[in-house]
Amino acid sequence: MSVSDNNKRIAKNTFFLYIRQLLVMAVGLYTVRVILAALGEEDYGIYNVVGGFVAMFSILSGALSVAISRFITYEMGQPDVTTFRLQRIFSSSLVIQVVIGLIISLLIATFGVWFVENKMVIPSERLDVALYVLLFSTLSFFINLLSVPYNALIIAREQMKAFAYISILEVVLKLLVAYLLMITSSDKLMLYAFCMVVVSLIVRSVYTIYCKRNFEECRFVRGFDKKLLSKMFAFSGWAFLGNGVVVLKEQGSSVLLNLFGGPAVNAAQGIAMQVNAAVYSFVSNFMIASNPQITKNCAAGDLNSMHSLIIRSEKYGFCILLIILLPLCAGINYVLRLWLVDVPAHTTSFIVLILLYSLIECFVSPLTTGVLAQGKIKSFEIALTFIYLGNFISSYICLKIGMAVESVFVLNIIFKFFVLVALLLHSRSKYSFPIARFFRECLLPSLLVFLVSALFVYVLPGKDTPSLGIFVVRTLAIATFTCVAVFVIGMAKRERLYVKKLLKEKVCSKI
Repeated sequence: MSVSDNNKRIAKNTFFLYIRQLLVMAVGLYTVRVILAALGEEDYGIYNVVGGFVAMFSILSGALSVAISRFITYEMGQPDVTTFRLQRIFSSSLVIQVVIGLIISLLIATFGVWFVENKMVIPSERLDVALYVLLFSTLSFFINLLSVPYNALIIAREQMKAFAYISILEVVLKLLVAYLLMITSSDKLMLYAFCMVVVSLIVRSVYTIYCKRNFEECRFVRGFDKKLLSKMFAFSGWAFLGNGVVVLKEQGSSVLLNLFGGPAVNAAQGIAMQVNAAVYSFVSNFMIASNPQITKNCAAGDLNSMHSLIIRSEKYGFCILLIILLPLCAGINYVLRLWLVDVPAHTTSFIVLILLYSLIECFVSPLTTGVLAQGKIKSFEIALTFIYLGNFISSYICLKIGMAVESVFVLNIIFKFFVLVALLLHSRSKYSFPIARFFRECLLPSLLVFLVSALFVYVLPGKDTPSLGIFVVRTLAIATFTCVAVFVIGMAKRERLYVKKLLKEKVCSKI
């Protein structure tokens, strides 16, 4: 397949994912408003911190999940790929996930219950309900764990329209859950946790049916390929270190915020994470569409195409996020008042800091895909372990000495830069990634666009005037200026010529 065909496939898949995301984001933001109002700040915080605690146990499954996705996609990029070989990988993956899921459930049923009862800051009258939330969150986690091999097949086959349709079903179900919370008189927190289990079960069943009907490799075959399992466990063994500290840093932060700030701070964090997920999804959709091509180029030995795709993905992802992020951050207080009934303290600062963190993630994500694709991850995972351990320990120390809860997110940003440096060094060593080209074509143009656009936001008047008209005008002005900055500063000459040609063709076709 030619580079042009690959680019068209990426563009087509990105389009499907964006159409899906517009609906997902609109419904998702509305349901957060309804659920926060229905549950209240305290119960919403309890759900987020207990659910986050369950997610910490993905340390045991995350590494194998990464291995499953990588091995399926890499195998499809091999010139001598066979259906039976793919079926073996899929079957082995499914069995492994079931076993790991059962082990995790057992750990949560023992250590998890003790931790919630004795260590978390939860009002005594809500402790029993929190334990039910722990149970239902564990069931949801187990169900979602079984979906990993199926989702990996869809991504590897680059059938992103399946994600679009099934995600629409998922948000409709969540909208029904939000409506049910509004009309019920029973305990809303317990009902919400139970309904999320039902939603997970329905969505997972739909993914299974789709994969079985469309992919020949989605067939369970008996027997294990010992050589394959050995490679997968060797790969996931090192990935376990990196995944473990990532989970420790991300979900452990929720626990730290609960211990030092209580459920109200977790509620603010939960809202900030929802906003970030909605905004960053516009970038992650592009990354999801690009990642299979990065891995397949690596499998085919086409390192030049792999390098080019990584650099383009980083720069385009950064610019896409910046165009959305700057207008949102400039009017975040007005947006929150318009969106939520009651805005928990710290929500504004959390959102801005988490979105800045996601800007750095735009550089990190494609490089991580490249590192996982080439398979030699030992030195990188060791470096990642030390970096994120330092991040978590620093967060604990800052909170312990009385610093503001925002310090946790500031430290996340600082340590994310260290992760980027480690990735660049590892990528240059393992698959000859051109760091100088990355700085010249990606990092420097992206930072210039950010600085110029941020300066425009700073000098633009009207930031202290809370009215809908001024908010709309400022938002359009910031988005337009950022787009122009991306075009003039962020794009190379050949990219600007391509955009001009594309726009001219579109305009001429309408005349």
